[in-house]
Amino acid sequence: MLNRVVLVGRLTKDPDLRYTPSGAAVANFTVAADRPFSNQQGNRETDFINCVVWRRPAENLATYMKKGSMIGVDGRIQTRTFEGQDGKTVFVTEVVADRVQFLESKGSSQNRGQQPSGFQPNQNQSDQKPASDNPFKDNGEPIDISDDDLPF
Repeated sequence: MLNRVVLVGRLTKDPDLRYTPSGAAVANFTVAADRPFSNQQGNRETDFINCVVWRRPAENLATYMKKGSMIGVDGRIQTRTFEGQDGKTVFVTEVVADRVQFLESKGSSQNRGQQPSGFQPNQNQSDQKPASDNPFKDNGEPIDISDDDLPF
């Protein structure tokens, strides 16, 4: 059997970080993920998917990501029930994240469309430094790529 979910989308609001009585961090968040096809009117519909992540990844999510941030979620679907205050059974379906990937740096969702600091357009090839042997040298630095260029 297989229960695996992979989502890419934007946070609909800031993550809600709380702690259990035993001290474990838990963050609840909602991801807005566009469907890969258009409806009859030519518009893409969006699904709003409730997610939860635990421990250190929960704290990292709440610290570094906020409403509008693009994230990737790898996890599983989980269903649970509880009795509401009115005595009725409440059914919940959510994604329990094993991993949350930050797909843009902190604050870059507000700076979309602006050039990164130090950006110099129209550099000649001869002005550029030779490529490093280490392709991960600038790990963590933002890159200038449009959402339309992503394969997902």
